[in-house]
Amino acid sequence: MRGQPSGHAAAADVREPTGDMVVVEDLRRTYGSGDTAVHALRGVSFTVPRGELVALRGRSGSGKTTVLNLIGGLDAPDGGRITVDGTDLAGLGEDGLLALRRDRIGFVFQSFGLIPVLTAAENIGVPLRLRKVPVREREARVGLLLSLVGLSDHADQRPGELSGGQQQRVAVARALANNPALIIADEPTGQLDADTGLTVMNLLRAVVRSESVTALVATHDTQLLALADRVLELRDGRVVEDA
Repeated sequence: MRGQPSGHAAAADVREPTGDMVVVEDLRRTYGSGDTAVHALRGVSFTVPRGELVALRGRSGSGKTTVLNLIGGLDAPDGGRITVDGTDLAGLGEDGLLALRRDRIGFVFQSFGLIPVLTAAENIGVPLRLRKVPVREREARVGLLLSLVGLSDHADQRPGELSGGQQQRVAVARALANNPALIIADEPTGQLDADTGLTVMNLLRAVVRSESVTALVATHDTQLLALADRVLELRDGRVVEDA
């Protein structure tokens, strides 16, 4: 059900055919300099096939969040190459990166990131409002997403009236609002108990299938890792296992 997103023309000149949703080649990122420099990534390379849920695991400081931020265009690497949905990120300026994040990538964070004064339905509809989607089309999409995440009966409740698991399901629905090609989730179950976390991870897996999207999820929970199509382990800024 994913259509051609608006804003796509901004990146048209750097698109190239690819069988993978994400291609990362020799990615390097260092913070600071001299004796205090932190080498967050030291030549990371991997691919994420279309339509798969790929998990990143590793201890705190292993480089998981850095990888996700670079792929999502939230930060720039010191070296290497990143291709997302056929677009080389190095060829994009600020406007192109903004269009990429708005139209082709959905983000899910550990902290949920919902707007407290808005209802569940209104939170989900925020990305559609930013793209000026007509009201009738927006309401239909929001209703469909509420049904998809099992929250149709909670549309008018605000985040403070929802459980942690329900808030994260709203966040997942919001990430899907603009029909993204890729979902990036950074420890999406980190604030949830084990059973609720498993429910959210199962939802992400179901979304990958039903919405024909690709998901890259950082998690250290072994129970959740078992649901991934593939697991990449990061250690000291390097990929040490690809299973």
